[in-house]
Amino acid sequence: MNKDGKRFPLSLSSVVDAPGKATSRPVHSPKTATQQTAMQNAMTHGPVKKQFATGQPMSDGNISQNKITLESSRGSPLVSDAVRRAMVARVAQQGVKDQLVLSALDAIPRHLFVQSGLASQAYIDASLPIGHHQTISQPYIVARMTEIMRDGGTLHRVLEIGTGCGYQAAVLSLVAKEVFSIERIKALHELAKNNLRPMRIANIRLHYGDGMLGLPQVAPFDGIIMAAAGMEVPKALLEQLTIGGRLIAPVGGAKQVLQLIQRTAKNEWKSSVLEHCHFVPLHQGVI
Repeated sequence: MNKDGKRFPLSLSSVVDAPGKATSRPVHSPKTATQQTAMQNAMTHGPVKKQFATGQPMSDGNISQNKITLESSRGSPLVSDAVRRAMVARVAQQGVKDQLVLSALDAIPRHLFVQSGLASQAYIDASLPIGHHQTISQPYIVARMTEIMRDGGTLHRVLEIGTGCGYQAAVLSLVAKEVFSIERIKALHELAKNNLRPMRIANIRLHYGDGMLGLPQVAPFDGIIMAAAGMEVPKALLEQLTIGGRLIAPVGGAKQVLQLIQRTAKNEWKSSVLEHCHFVPLHQGVI
């Protein structure tokens, strides 16, 4: 149920007219992109020096065992560790306070998830095209949504709707014990697999399918993140939350807001609107 005691799904007017501070930048206009794997990018900008060594899911609150470190950049100074740390500092200045989330952002080399021609822009606070009219979300919004979903607690099992290039899933792998991610575009599903494979992250499971249906076979989830905006949150996803679980999603059309939905009982949910945002649209089915 929403904050007024109404059942889901919420009507669009119940969320888009609510006040909120606009902090998320618009999605860039899509460009045609060729698939670029993390391994290919690493060959250009400096290889991964230390992979996810343990091969085991992380324990809550500890990302040191999964820390990815890169050799000093031999391709461009714009993809160095120092530049990535500066990005994390900017995200913190924008209001993200969760140190585990900030550490995860620092650990994941974002430039390995974008086309090599865009790698020099990987650490600016903007979304970038990844092909198929989709984008990699800006670093701030990745951190903000992760922080809201985590809310300082332990995340055992989380679900991401819209894998894209795999970057958000990689960040989530450092703050949750199990990460499931669904992508409806086959080419992007394969791209994410190629990007994540060299990192050997043991606690991510990628699925090709319709994200609006969720993954009932492995539900319930402590948290759900939606990386595309619908006019309402699909009821199937609400029902796959644990009691006490949190779902964060962009909702709306031309005007979008981040909506937080918390499941409070078997048949009850509450909703709050957080801030304005801009995401690619949510679609049904697979392609």
